[in-house]
Amino acid sequence: MNNGLLLWVDDEIELLKAHIIFLEKKGYEVITVSNGTDAIDQCHAQTFDLILLDEQMPGLSGLETLQQIKEIQPATPIVMVTKSEEEDIMNQAIGSKIADYLIKPVNPNQIILSLKKNIHRREIVTEVAQSGYQQEYQQIAMQISDCRSFADWKDVYRRLVKWELELSSADSSMTEMLKMQKEDANIGFAKYISKNYLDWVAPKPTGGLAEKFRTNQKQRTTDERPVMSTDIFKQHIFPLIDQGNKVFLIVIDNFRFDQWRTLAEEIGDLFDIEEDLYMSILPTATQYARNAIFSGLMPLQIASMFPELWVDEDEEEGKNLNEEPLIQTQIDRYRRHDKFSYHKINDSAGAEKFMQQFRNLDQNDLNVLVVNFIDMLSHARTEMKMIRELANTESAYRSITLSWFRHSVLADVIRELAQSDYKIVLTTDHGSIRTTQPVKIIGDRNTNTNLRYKLGKNLSYNPKEVFAIKNPQQAQLPSPNLSTSYVFATGDAFFAYPNNYNYYVSYYKDTFQHGGISIEEMVIPLITLTPRKR
Repeated sequence: MNNGLLLWVDDEIELLKAHIIFLEKKGYEVITVSNGTDAIDQCHAQTFDLILLDEQMPGLSGLETLQQIKEIQPATPIVMVTKSEEEDIMNQAIGSKIADYLIKPVNPNQIILSLKKNIHRREIVTEVAQSGYQQEYQQIAMQISDCRSFADWKDVYRRLVKWELELSSADSSMTEMLKMQKEDANIGFAKYISKNYLDWVAPKPTGGLAEKFRTNQKQRTTDERPVMSTDIFKQHIFPLIDQGNKVFLIVIDNFRFDQWRTLAEEIGDLFDIEEDLYMSILPTATQYARNAIFSGLMPLQIASMFPELWVDEDEEEGKNLNEEPLIQTQIDRYRRHDKFSYHKINDSAGAEKFMQQFRNLDQNDLNVLVVNFIDMLSHARTEMKMIRELANTESAYRSITLSWFRHSVLADVIRELAQSDYKIVLTTDHGSIRTTQPVKIIGDRNTNTNLRYKLGKNLSYNPKEVFAIKNPQQAQLPSPNLSTSYVFATGDAFFAYPNNYNYYVSYYKDTFQHGGISIEEMVIPLITLTPRKR
């Protein structure tokens, strides 16, 4: 058994014979040298898994040897071993990016611990993650089958995302098992939505029917209406303002819970984080869900109350050009007088323009910032082969999101806000799902192009494969024609026309889409951040 090739550099190497024998019995091959020059020669000759380096040696010092070894083998972890506890030497070693620091006399267990951290960490993490998920697998499966309320589904989704992140970072083969469990969860979730959604969003009756409606609602104990897109301002923004806070609302388009969890690790030390999940309305598309957030109204209500602010699917005009006036309608409807700003960042020019105005925003009660990068990334991934290769897995998609965030204006904004008195609400309008299963549908040439939902007249499909709303008014959705119906893909399905079917399937399979019914699209982050000012 070979656990790794080590180089041990120490001018008193003969005194370490017992340690070296101990390591060899543990399965390590150990090369020993007594000075920095020989160590550098060894590094030119072969690549080591880890180097133990004495700090105090005649000739080349440990720190000088460290610098030269880093030039030859920059990725090899180096553990500095020294008698000195001087802070300056420790700082220099740490600044040179050593992997660990051991004070002489070292004992064998210290060395083994350092080897485990620096050579075997990945295997240990993989083993622990696999074992943990195996132990919870049956429990999660039972929880999925027992889900009755939105709180249940939130809990299931949190657990699935937790294991997805742990197993993907551990590069585990069990990710396939988790993928199947997510598919099972989405089958159950689609049934939950088809059973309850229309009740949640149906127009409330008036007159004599209202009392009967309220009685029925009291009897519903397991499927209470969750917080939805239309509730965000009323339940989460206005109360914060009423408590005397200045609020910064950041809406990241197409932002999933797993992506939030990845970003949370970046900003967690700057804020106290209150994490929740809420439910997007259908369709889980920007035109519907984001307009519902900003107006506090369902799409049909917007179209009837403010027809000049609603844009139908078949119109050429951009679907989200009226967000600022929609916010104003909601403030007016609740007879509020909040002073607010609205900004949208689509590119670096927009980011630069926003940062120039940033200092002047603290005069407002509410500042709203919409950031579009992730939505643009998912569309670019569909259209551009290079982006598809870069984000070819869920893990890679998260990684690109994190890389973007680290170098984005959003990171600058969040760092600025961490030093402020703002309450920050970070959320999204919908998520997305990686689509793999084509579902055939037939529609006329006026049918919309989205792959996860269709609206049109005379749509032809297999009703067992979709969730259909034949009376859009029940779901408070606009109906361009009397015979318009809405049809939603569930799970990881996407719609494909029988004409050019093979082209559609090959082009759109394994792309990230939104508009339909899945946990990833509908159960989305709603985060409140309170700065931890130092």
